[in-house]
Amino acid sequence: MQKIQQISTALFLAATTLSPSFAQEEKTGEGKISISWQESQPAYKTIYGGKKAPAGAPNVIWILIDDVGYGAASVFGGLVNTPNLDSLANNGLRYTNFHTTGICSPTRAALLTGRNSHSAHMGLFPSNSVRADYPGYDGKIPSEKATIAEVLNENGYATFQLGKWHLTPDEETTDAGPFTRWPSGKGFDHNYGFLGGATDQYKPDLVEDNEHIKPDGTHLNKLLADKAISYITRLKSKAPDKPFFIYWAPGATHAPHQVDKQWSDKYKGKFDTGWDVYREKVLANQKKLGTVPANATLPARNSLVKAWKDLPEEERKLFARFFEVYAGFLEYTDYEIGRVLTYLKETGQLENTVIFVSIGDNGASKEGTDYGVTTKSIAFGRDKLTREEYRKLVLSEYDKIGTKDVITSANYPLGWAQATNTPFKYWKQDAFSEGGTHNPLIVFYPKGIKERGIRNQYAHITDIYPTTLKLIGLNLPEKVKNYVQTPLEGQELNSSFADPNAPTKHTQQYYTIAGSRAIYKDGWKAAAAHHPDYIDFAQFEGERKSIVSDPTKDVWELYNLNEDFNERNNLAAKHPEKLKELKDLYEIEAKKYHVYPLIDWDYAGRIRMQQNAVVNDANIDKK
Repeated sequence: MQKIQQISTALFLAATTLSPSFAQEEKTGEGKISISWQESQPAYKTIYGGKKAPAGAPNVIWILIDDVGYGAASVFGGLVNTPNLDSLANNGLRYTNFHTTGICSPTRAALLTGRNSHSAHMGLFPSNSVRADYPGYDGKIPSEKATIAEVLNENGYATFQLGKWHLTPDEETTDAGPFTRWPSGKGFDHNYGFLGGATDQYKPDLVEDNEHIKPDGTHLNKLLADKAISYITRLKSKAPDKPFFIYWAPGATHAPHQVDKQWSDKYKGKFDTGWDVYREKVLANQKKLGTVPANATLPARNSLVKAWKDLPEEERKLFARFFEVYAGFLEYTDYEIGRVLTYLKETGQLENTVIFVSIGDNGASKEGTDYGVTTKSIAFGRDKLTREEYRKLVLSEYDKIGTKDVITSANYPLGWAQATNTPFKYWKQDAFSEGGTHNPLIVFYPKGIKERGIRNQYAHITDIYPTTLKLIGLNLPEKVKNYVQTPLEGQELNSSFADPNAPTKHTQQYYTIAGSRAIYKDGWKAAAAHHPDYIDFAQFEGERKSIVSDPTKDVWELYNLNEDFNERNNLAAKHPEKLKELKDLYEIEAKKYHVYPLIDWDYAGRIRMQQNAVVNDANIDKK
């Protein structure tokens, strides 16, 4: 019996020492070890049960909606109804000069770590085809750059992840693990969602905690809202004073655009006037709201987008339906967010809940290309069809748009991407352009932020982490899970809460996605597009371009965003000295944050061809 008790005690001590959620260590001095305990002094004091959050600490919810342009949601002037986001913003703050990285995984890594995406080793995706064995691109967030969930978890918070993750290397996404780069390995007590970049909304590749589970056909938006309410209810029933952190990243509104007809049919006929009229209406709304300058004008329609009036009637009907579905998808996403907000209000928790909503992890998606995507995609050489063959295919699948029958890349056509990016140029993936990186941000905290209205300070996705810590009353620890932490690279927004004229703290920022790049400094911006990009690969059979990737030949442009916030006037020829100054600064930042080499879509295409060749060889061997 004595032996069993000794083993039990040893196991208990081991568990309490190793489990960060159960026992924490607090440094009390240098420590001293002698033969007797009376003359010894521990260097650490173990706090069983873990640290408690600061008294009165707020609950925290971060919502990151996927692939939404600046001019989509009504909360920032768009024509898609988002009443719940409207309510949050009307009772909080709208940030009009907020920026993401320009694409999915880099934005998520920058948000969760508070460091730049390349600094967090997520310059592109953790997928095998766009990952490279260089520090900025290996797709493995280092432990020295702990997520906010890891920090909050060690400081008395319950932590939950919901929805899209997209930060786990392909080879680690099976139920065999390892799980160090699943949400559970990055500080979350529980997680429910999907590990990849996109998933079917009715048949999601669903995981809960550390295993895949079978979906039941319910739309993913509803599943995530139900789970959020379940997590909060369960926590508060056992530990009513324990605050929670929820990172909620729906699959919406990334492709595939899928939603029940009750939502898409609400918009029947509302977009029949097309994307050109849409842009004009949205700009007028934005001026009324104050989310763009009063003297703003629209940039020219992109050369890849046809004038709506010049389209054949059958294409206008098709393209309008694509956007009816997208609008319904976005409004339905807002509805499910609203269910959780209502629950928090009814249970008396909303007042002491900090909510950050980034409406988009990048600008609107250009991945639908010319005609939109239904059941076949032409990107990266898939389904090689001529232009006319593809056009006829999509026209024939009008009734499939938005349904369960589409593929996971189902998306609207390019014209709607420009429209929902109003008033900016270009779109998702284009790190050189505000259209790729400029997104709406809402900050809501009734108990702690009494001010309401517009904030125009320049801000970046990395800023949400330090801002949240300061609101709670925490600092970044020296160590997390015994790893010495590198400094946060974002800046606090807190001074701007009470003072709309507070100086911008985030005065300098680089951007790089797949070779496209930019550098911002005190209102000036130098930027270079890069080819081949995604659209260069999404060419029809017989139209494929052969473009050599050569970043040294990319043409840089220069903008004064203080006077020209949506990049209408290229000043490169007028101010060559300023352009050189910024290009030199980009070089410094690129080397500092491991941006080089510029891994681009040409690299990804070559890797993909190599992978396809291996698969084909294997199939031949089987035969």
